[in-house]
This record gives sequence, structure tokens and C-alpha cells, in this order.
Amino acid sequence: MLDNIMLTFQIGLALVGAYQLFLTFFGWYRPKNKQTFAPQKSFAVLVAAHNEEQVVGALIENLKALDYPKELYDIFVICDNCTDQTADIARSHGVYAMERHNPNLRGKGYAIEWMLKELWKRERQYDAVVMFDADNLSSPDYLIHMNNDLCSGSRVIQAYLDSKNPTDSWVTGSYAISYYFANRFWQMPRTNLGLANYLGGTGMCFESKLLKQIGWGATSLVEDLEFSMRCIKLGIRPTYNYEAIVYDEKPLTFKVSAKQRLRWMQGHFDVAKRYFFPLLWQGIKEGSWTKIDAAIYSANVYNFFFGAIITVLLWIKSVTPGWSETPMLADVNPVFFNSVSLAIYVLLPISMFVEKAPGKVYKYLILYPIFMLSWWPITFYAFFTQNNKQWSHTEHTRVIRLDEMKSKQVS
Repeated sequence: MLDNIMLTFQIGLALVGAYQLFLTFFGWYRPKNKQTFAPQKSFAVLVAAHNEEQVVGALIENLKALDYPKELYDIFVICDNCTDQTADIARSHGVYAMERHNPNLRGKGYAIEWMLKELWKRERQYDAVVMFDADNLSSPDYLIHMNNDLCSGSRVIQAYLDSKNPTDSWVTGSYAISYYFANRFWQMPRTNLGLANYLGGTGMCFESKLLKQIGWGATSLVEDLEFSMRCIKLGIRPTYNYEAIVYDEKPLTFKVSAKQRLRWMQGHFDVAKRYFFPLLWQGIKEGSWTKIDAAIYSANVYNFFFGAIITVLLWIKSVTPGWSETPMLADVNPVFFNSVSLAIYVLLPISMFVEKAPGKVYKYLILYPIFMLSWWPITFYAFFTQNNKQWSHTEHTRVIRLDEMKSKQVS
């Protein structure tokens, strides 16, 4: 019976992998000739910040220089439980510093929920709300693209996410590689197939009417994934804008990276537990590929968890004679198993080439397998600590401006 269970798990995981590989075939092209509109939508630009005095000034300067009518957007820095000069820096740049003090409800999700309630109380109301993290930088045309998508009927929009510091270390390089792959072979296929896209935590745009209608309600450790699932469950399809680019700072060291990824995985387990089955049943009953796909996406953390276990067992089997009779998919159909595994890795440099990654990032492909293997112990620990709701702050210190970053990439 144990052998049959093992084989069943392997087949299930292989089918999920094959499905993800199937989707990548629809990521090779991107829609052209999108409809454009004159600037008309007004925006509340929210910047989530907790002790971000090192980097928030550069982002505010970047946002104030966006290529969009200045009277159509205001910038609000959410100074969440800050004990440094974040609020003073925001005020010195002439933007709104919204100070929140609630040590019992910590985390970005709670800060956003509080900020939206404060926003709805203000005399001026906005057509849409966009959200950034304090360490970000934005392409100058970001709001132009959000305006176009909102006028075209989108209600929730995710921008293209890129790395601000891809060549700082092998860790930041590995993050960047993951970004290139996700943008081209996760987000773009779903755009082309009319499926739901997924929010990435920053560079997000929301129709104000929708937020007032359903509320925020996403206070888990991965508020972006949680809100994505809430929208899809309600029949609202988040969309993706390839042209609007937001640059995100990634941790320099493995220690800080592991801490950040642990928080992500704990949150992912929590969201999967609450949304997988409801979305799956809804999708089956309604014949909705969008909801079934979202259910599969929400369960990726479990796919990774069980996939790691199966891989370790494969390694043990290869060096343990007593396991020779245990069925493994690699033995039953080695061509299929190895083809799926190899194809997914080969797509990494292809996505980098298509996305015009800086040449220096390619060298990190050598260490990228180590980065991926490091997810295993992180995921295992997250599985047994998934009830943890304690938010942890990732410190940002990489002060760089958009023109500096562009010139560095060109050089």
C-alpha cells in the first residue's frame, strides 16, 4: 500500500509539473496594440514603510517624477510602527506621512487595511489605489499603464516585477532569475489564456470602488496571494501589465533571504489551507478553468513540500539496495520524468534571454540550484510553523536611484 501511495504522489506531482510546463508554451508572445487613453483616472499612491529611512526618500523622488499629471495623484507613506525618521523624511519631501502605531497588529496587511479606512475618510476620493514597498523604484510610465488598464475594464492589476539590485550578490542574482522566469512563463501565459494573474506584493493597482465593495481583508503573511485568491473566488480576475515596471530590492545575504522566504512559505501554507478546496470545488462546479488554475497555484507550496520529500526518497533509493522494489516514476517512465525536470531548468536561461537580463546575472545560474535546494529546509520548517502569524521585517539599505540603476545595467 505504501508503494502505491508513493507512486500516486509522484504521478500527481508530475502532472502538476507537466501542467506548468504546458502553460509556458503560451508565454512566448505578448499582446500588442493595447488600447490607450488620455490620463483621467486619479490615484492614491500608497507606500508601505516600517523603519525605511534609508530608502524611502529615493522612492518618493521617483514617484514625484512620474510621467503623469501631478494633480491626478497623491503620495501617502504609511509609517507603520516606525521608530526612525521615515515620517520626517516623507514630510520633508512634501508627501503625506500617515503614522500608525499598533504593536499588536503588525505587518503590511494590517497597515494597508488601516490606511484604506483612513483614505476613505478624506475629502478627496480617488479612482484607484496603487501600492509600493518603500525599497521600490518605478518606471516613469507606470501610472499611464494603470490608467489604460483601468479604462479598459481591469479592476486589479499587477505590474511587471524586476530586481533593483540583481548583481549585488549570488542571492540577489537568484531572486532576479526567478523574477525573469515568473514574468515570462507564469504571468504572461495566464494573460494570453485569459486566466487570472497573481499579485506580487508591490506595483499593485486596485479600483477604489472594488476595495470599498469587498474591503481589504488580507492580513496574512502573504497579503498579495491572499487578496488574489479572494478576488478570484468572487469572480474578479486580476490582470497583468507587462509594460509597467517596478524594481524591487532583494536581500543581499542568505540569512536575510531565508528569513524572508520562511515568512512567505508560512503565509503560503495558510492561504493554501483556506482557499485550495473552495476554489477547486467552485471551479469544477462552474466549469471555470480560471478557478481551477488558481486552486493549483495556491497549492504550489504543497507541491514543493511533497516534491522535496519524493526527491530525497529517490536519492535514498539510489544508494539503498533494500529499496530496489519500491516503484518510482523515474523508473516507470524515466523519459517523461527527466524531460519535465530538464525542460523547466532549461527555461531559466531562455527566460533571461527573452527578458533581456543583464549579462552579469547569467553567472548566477551556476549557483541557482543551491538557491532552489535551500527552499527545502525552509519549506519543511514553514510547514511545522505555519500557524505563526508573526510578521518579520526585511531591512532595506540599498539606496539607488532609477537613473543610476539604468546606467549600471547599460555599462
